[in-house]
Amino acid sequence: MSRYDDDKNRVLTCAQWLSDNGYFGCRLSSGGNVSLKIKDTDLIAITPTNKTYHDMTLADICVVDKNLKQVEGRLPPSIEIGMHTAVYENRPEIKGVIHTHQVFASIFSVINQPVPSLFDEVTLALGEIADIIPYALSGTRELAQNVSSKLGNQCHSYILQNHGALILGSDLEIALKNTELLEKSAKVYHYALTTGKHITFTPQSSIDHFKHLRMSS
Repeated sequence: MSRYDDDKNRVLTCAQWLSDNGYFGCRLSSGGNVSLKIKDTDLIAITPTNKTYHDMTLADICVVDKNLKQVEGRLPPSIEIGMHTAVYENRPEIKGVIHTHQVFASIFSVINQPVPSLFDEVTLALGEIADIIPYALSGTRELAQNVSSKLGNQCHSYILQNHGALILGSDLEIALKNTELLEKSAKVYHYALTTGKHITFTPQSSIDHFKHLRMSS
């Protein structure tokens, strides 16, 4: 037993749900990663590297301190831990981070196009836009720096160029819900673009209203 088992179980449950529902791209792969900031500590619980999710157990979930020193876990942490810590350092209100390879968000990652605000509930949860984070090799300091450079817009979802998506939340369960909302928007936007017809977006007055609500909550 560990004092962090509840947090590790939340990470494991979230990661396995995402895998089972195809958000990591391939159900048999180890792509994507999930983390949470452990309350009242400088510690992060995060999925390990190179472990398929259907074989993952509580003992595999890693706990890492702010200096990236591993405190718990029998496997090394995700190679994307630098990207996760960049979020927590730059956005202290964020307590859950999810990186996925979900299909429709990934379409926009390869055409290098942001996903704009389309619906009220998505605008309230995610912000005005899922902006593009420029490409860098997975697990590198450059990718973490590219992520850091985009976090100032205070949005809760981003498109990683030629890679996938990055989704944030004030806790892990909200980040999970936000992951579904991003895929909904990306899917609808993709199909709307294929019609060739004019697409309407959320009015700026509504975007400003929802931003105020999000920032004050």
